[in-house]
Amino acid sequence: MSETRYPYVWLNVTEDVSDEASVALFDLGALGVEERDATTIVKGEAGKVTLVASFEDQASAEAAILELPAAWSPALHEVVGDAWRDEWKKYFKPFAVCEGIVVRPPWEPYDATQGEHVLELEPGRAFGTGLHETTSLVASELARVRPELSGKPILDVGCGSGILALIALALGASKARAIDIDPDAAAVTRENAARNGLTERVETDTTSVHQIDRQFPVVLANIEAHVLIPLAEPITKTVMPGGLLVLSGILVPQKDQVLAAYPTFMLEGAPERGEWIALSLRAPRG
Repeated sequence: MSETRYPYVWLNVTEDVSDEASVALFDLGALGVEERDATTIVKGEAGKVTLVASFEDQASAEAAILELPAAWSPALHEVVGDAWRDEWKKYFKPFAVCEGIVVRPPWEPYDATQGEHVLELEPGRAFGTGLHETTSLVASELARVRPELSGKPILDVGCGSGILALIALALGASKARAIDIDPDAAAVTRENAARNGLTERVETDTTSVHQIDRQFPVVLANIEAHVLIPLAEPITKTVMPGGLLVLSGILVPQKDQVLAAYPTFMLEGAPERGEWIALSLRAPRG
């Protein structure tokens, strides 16, 4: 019996066109797109961003390649069998995601030191181990405003694995509303909340941010600039007057473009890490 084959289209692009290339892959039928660079667990090509897009079958992948610019070096790859699914796990070790918070996978033991809070995380089918700079930037901003989190609910837009919602809870937030349009992400967030005994404090589902009808003192959105910009209006409506909005998934050159989409919010901080930047924005007090 032949083993299952999984078709992928690989692109090696420059940082400034990686968002455009990701959108193009989805438009051509990609089921998912993984981004690899110098900061990810599995590295991309040196000096480039490697995009790995999965497709339903080989014909779909080959048709997409014909539509993509030759300058992006599109190439068809196949993975045979299922062992590859766990290959990334050997790179995922316990690490401090921000001051006082350590993230560990279920298969790696870790003895916490005094004052450390350990979160057990299995990203599974969703984005978010905490190792990527976009996630750690938000985690560090949450640690910075820890007193502001104390006893308050937060909203995590595009929650992925749920890591940011769990970090916020570990830093003192009372409850987390975590939403993601990907059903797998919502399911993984529920699983990770259960792993950490936080089921009762995390509400997660596939509700669109357009449908959130309440406001929160702290809102997080670690997505991508090309998503954060068109979602600016519904996202800002979820932030209480005077509340904090932390945006991430933004390349440094995209800073001004994203800020322009949130004109009524005051920039409170813009930490950078590698090629990425997070924006901490303060809502007007009304």
